[in-house]
Amino acid sequence: MRIAVVTGNPKPASRTHGVALAVAGALSGALRAPGAPGVAAPGAPGLGASGALGLGAHLAVDLAEHASSLFDPADRELSRLTAEVAAADIVVVASPTYKAAYTGMLKAFLDRYGGDGLAGTVAVLVMTGGWAGHSLAVEVHLRPVLVELGSTVPARGLYVTEPELAEPDAAVARWATTAIPLIRGALAAHEASDAYPPLGQVDAGHSGSPRRSP
Repeated sequence: MRIAVVTGNPKPASRTHGVALAVAGALSGALRAPGAPGVAAPGAPGLGASGALGLGAHLAVDLAEHASSLFDPADRELSRLTAEVAAADIVVVASPTYKAAYTGMLKAFLDRYGGDGLAGTVAVLVMTGGWAGHSLAVEVHLRPVLVELGSTVPARGLYVTEPELAEPDAAVARWATTAIPLIRGALAAHEASDAYPPLGQVDAGHSGSPRRSP
């Protein structure tokens, strides 16, 4: 299982990015196989400028570090990161609340994908904000974009308010109680669909009739 974190906050190493990494850490701890890599915390050894943790590890992308290239469709580093995020099993997408919605920085990154560009991924949504009255922004504004890109979004997004940012792990733990079982189920459904070809498709090298449902 591979997790990618994408944070669209104009401020590098933001508290929003910290919450997103905490979510990824909770998911990794609950869902990974024994001995699999985790997600490093901000500033941890091995966390490079691109946010890559190294071969075989999870991926963390702080878009503030790529702000000057976001609108360059030919930028090689962003093209590489775009492909790596799309290849992940779980994508944690995070943004602070700007004008009751997510940031243009995050939108610019997501716009690099074509239709169904994130198909096959399970998206986990995270937003932070100063007022609980904007808590529906994660569902009303961010969820539809990820669904449009083909992601499965099985759980309600996590919205962390300014007071909760003092102890983000507590907010993540409360959210995880109901979210992780739903995410686990979505991952299992993806694995099952990968194991069986679509209805009517003949397995390569199999001369019999196409598989049919009973």
